[in-house]
Amino acid sequence: MPDLLALSSRIIDSGVADEPVNRVTNELSEVADDLAMVESFSHVVTWRSAEGLVCFDTSAVNTGAKVVEALRKWSKDPFHALVYTHGHVDHVGGCGAFVESNVRSGLPSPHIIGHRHVTRRFDRYQFTNDWNRFINQRQFGGVRGELDMLILDTKEHPNKKDARLFLASDVVRPTHIVDDFHATTIGDEPLEFHHGRGETDDHLWTWFPNKKWLASGDFIIWNFPNAGNPQKVQRWPVEWAATLRKMIAREPELLLPAHGLPIEGKERIAMVLDDIASALEKLVDETVTLMNQGANLVDIVHTVKVPDATLRKPYMRPFYDEPEFVVRNIWRQFGGWWDGAASRLKPSRDHEVGAEIAHLAGGADVLIARAVELAETGNLRLACHLADFAGWAAPDDPDVHEARARVYELRRKAEPSLMSKGIFRSASRESEAVVDASKKR
Repeated sequence: MPDLLALSSRIIDSGVADEPVNRVTNELSEVADDLAMVESFSHVVTWRSAEGLVCFDTSAVNTGAKVVEALRKWSKDPFHALVYTHGHVDHVGGCGAFVESNVRSGLPSPHIIGHRHVTRRFDRYQFTNDWNRFINQRQFGGVRGELDMLILDTKEHPNKKDARLFLASDVVRPTHIVDDFHATTIGDEPLEFHHGRGETDDHLWTWFPNKKWLASGDFIIWNFPNAGNPQKVQRWPVEWAATLRKMIAREPELLLPAHGLPIEGKERIAMVLDDIASALEKLVDETVTLMNQGANLVDIVHTVKVPDATLRKPYMRPFYDEPEFVVRNIWRQFGGWWDGAASRLKPSRDHEVGAEIAHLAGGADVLIARAVELAETGNLRLACHLADFAGWAAPDDPDVHEARARVYELRRKAEPSLMSKGIFRSASRESEAVVDASKKR
């Protein structure tokens, strides 16, 4: 059983992440008396209370049963309550396995505790089922490994009838609704459920006032905060930072995130929370300042930065989301969807713009040749613009699309974040499909 707290302390104190900090092992580690964490996607933090096991999240549909198996080796106590830190499918998808475990033992289903907006989220997932499957395939399609489980390949799905569902049919909606705050007692232990907007609008964090434990959900993910995601609904960086400040004020001595390593020590936890809050506050302040000066979105994106020293910290690296995307979400929150360029208020279709640019340049082949040249000299941002123009102008030309795929593969390899890698790999696949289709003709 790995000592997660010792590992966490060493990495934070040294500033060097010399081994993975976001692990998907489905293995259980005890982190305090009657407290365990199963590292999965997401983790499941479990407290053994006097009334049974209280689990924070249930992991994903493909891993829920493995988490339950690990927990059952640790404790045979019934599942008393499942606390949804928020309604993302990697946190609620494994719910059915927990419920089934109780039912098999002749016990009632566990209580399901969640914020009132979780139900609204589930309704939206059902309304936009195929869209959510599509964007997750694209988001996670640029990497290989454990994250692929979120793509929910029908061959790997534990419940074949649910294979086309983004939200599994056995995910139970909250039976105990929390609004902004709810205090309760389980056994003889007081708990406080706090709502805060951050990655989502339905997020809960839980405070154990006697034990000084804090279950933080995705407010801390051991990556730069997921406050930008280019394919998902609004994130809330202002409120995210404010919630982290509230957490610091509680002076927690043990922090239990849903991704990454648990953290111990009041000063160490406060430092981590402050670093994340300060980075978000800096992005918000500088973005809004430029908005107030009349700057457009593209100029702001290229101006507002997080210092490299901050991004090198083991819990701040932009391996999932990126500061640039957070800037765009700040703009969206306060400024709407128009980016400030008049031509993009009511734009032409992409293929019309591409055809005209190709005409002016002397052909799509000229554009794509220049795109490859730019990419090979490191100007990948500009190269991708030209590659897209060429691809739109010549949608069926295998030579153009073979080169476009190469440009986007170079772009993918140069990017640090999973989100960028996934989207750029998707663009490469688009052109690879054109090349493959030409070979079949």
